[in-house]
Formats: sequence, structure tokens, C-alpha cells
Amino acid sequence: METPTTRESLPASPRWELYRLLGEPVRLRLLALVAEDELTVGELSELLGESQPNASRHAAQLKQAGLIAMRKQGTRALVSLSDGAAKDAVVKDALMSGQALCAADGSLRRVAEIVAQREATGREFFAKPKGGAGELSPSELLPYVAAFAALLPDRDVAIDVGTGDGLLLDVLAPAYKKVVAIDQSAAQLDRARARAESRRFANVDFVLGSIDDDATAHKLAGRADLVFASRVLHHAARPAELVKRLARLCRAPAGGSGGHATEGGALVIVDYAHHEDESMREQADVWLGFEPRELMKFARDAGIASPRVVSLPQPSRGPDAHLGWQALVGRLSH
Repeated sequence: METPTTRESLPASPRWELYRLLGEPVRLRLLALVAEDELTVGELSELLGESQPNASRHAAQLKQAGLIAMRKQGTRALVSLSDGAAKDAVVKDALMSGQALCAADGSLRRVAEIVAQREATGREFFAKPKGGAGELSPSELLPYVAAFAALLPDRDVAIDVGTGDGLLLDVLAPAYKKVVAIDQSAAQLDRARARAESRRFANVDFVLGSIDDDATAHKLAGRADLVFASRVLHHAARPAELVKRLARLCRAPAGGSGGHATEGGALVIVDYAHHEDESMREQADVWLGFEPRELMKFARDAGIASPRVVSLPQPSRGPDAHLGWQALVGRLSH
């Protein structure tokens, strides 16, 4: 006896129509093949040994009965078994019959082979030599940065201190809802603004000034989920004081629900490891890099919790490519 649940996924139509529809061996085989994997009409045509128009006609009849689903991807139509179709006792029996037919003619075994052929063109394309090693263009980099940024816990505001020509905006703008780019050079800030416009970054605010300026520092204090300062510390007359000012820009920790406290904003300072290259003073460097213990002390004195200093890969070119690079990282604790 048929129960109400056996036909919940099928259109209300006379049962004899379903029996008639499933009395055709080609449709039985088609049903079994798409139950194995989602297939294009062209792939079904090859597996069934039928012309594409015939495969399409049979598929359309099964679709009208609610037994299969079809979706378009460009010019291709992909066919799959409808969700819940196999709950119907008649359809379930038809699937078993179709599977037996496909096992006998070998088409069921060929499904995996047919699906794998979709990648053949790609394998041939990538197997051809393309010349030198490629590089990510800025426009190609942006989606990857945004994908990695989804792992970050807090992404409301980032402050780029000493943005220069805005190179770091390619990383920060796709990752944060709002970026504040600060620089005391109007010319540099113009270049950063031009970069942002060329990348169509609409979430960057530009501030002409310095966090040594009390008005600027007060305006931005406590706002940032991330404060990033790249290669500015070695230019500072008083680096320890600069780290304190940077830390004050970080969002303070807050108590959460259930007594759980949220962490404060993060501070990242990228700078050189200690070196002896006096020629770097010609680049306006006040300090010849820093020892990790110096950076750690700066951070603790500024209220940064559990600071760490990590070594960074050296750039492949530029006047500072021969120097060791490092980053001081931590979060505001109070």
C-alpha cells in the first residue's frame, strides 16, 4: 500500500504514467547513470550510445516527471537525480533495473572515466611550456588576500602608519572594511591615493600627518583592529615612544558575554634586524635595525601582551634586500 511519504518529491500525476515512463530501457539506463554522478547531456549521449537529441528528449521526459534535475552552466546542461526521487518505491525499483542494464553493457563502469575526461583539456593546456615563471599581478593578488582575510577574527579598521606610496593597501584594503592610510608626505599620499583609485579601493581614508601629532593621534586612538607600521621605526628619533603611540591606536580589550574578554587590537611592526651597514643612513635611517630583545621591551612597555618577534623572508630586490627583515607582533592588553 502506498504511503503519503513515498511520493512527496514527485508531481501529482496518475501512477500509470510513471509506469509507462519507466517502461523504456533507455530511460532506465539514463536514470541509473545520473544517480551515479551528475552528467552533461553530451556525456549521457556517449554512455547511452544515443544521439544528443534523443538523450535530451528522454531527459526532458524524466525531468517533467520530477525524477531528474537539470541545471545550465553556459551552453551545457547538467543532469542529476532529483533529491528524494529514490524514496518512491517504483523509482527505487527502476533504478535497480537501470543499474543492472548499465552494469551489463559496461556504461556504469565508464562513468568515472567520462567524468575524468573533463580535465583532459586542462591537463594538455598546463602541460605546454609557457616560458618564464609567472608572477601575480596586483589585480590577481586581491582575491587571494580577501580569501586569507576571512580567517582573521576582527576586520573592521586597519591603520597603515607611514603608508608611503600605498604598497600595503593591496593587502589591507581587500582584508578590512575600513583602512586609514597615514603619511606626513603629501607627495607620497598622492601616490597612495592614485594606487587606491587604480585598484578601485573605496574603503581607504587618507590622512596627511603623523601620529607624533597629538591631534591626529587623538582622532585615531583606540579605533584599530590592526595597526601596521612597515619600516618606520628605524626612522624614528625615539623608537620606544613611537611604539607606545602605535599601541594607543589599537582597540582596547573588552569584556564579552559570559565573562569572556575579547582581545585588543593587533600591532604589527615590520623593520630591519640589527645590521652594520652605515650606508643605510643615506636612506634617512636613524637606527641600523633592532635586536629582538629591544623590540620586545618596546612592546611590553607599550602594553602589548605576549609580543613576539618573527623573522621574515628578505625581498629579492631593492636597496635593503641584503638586510634581515623581522616583525614585532602582539595585541594590546590594557
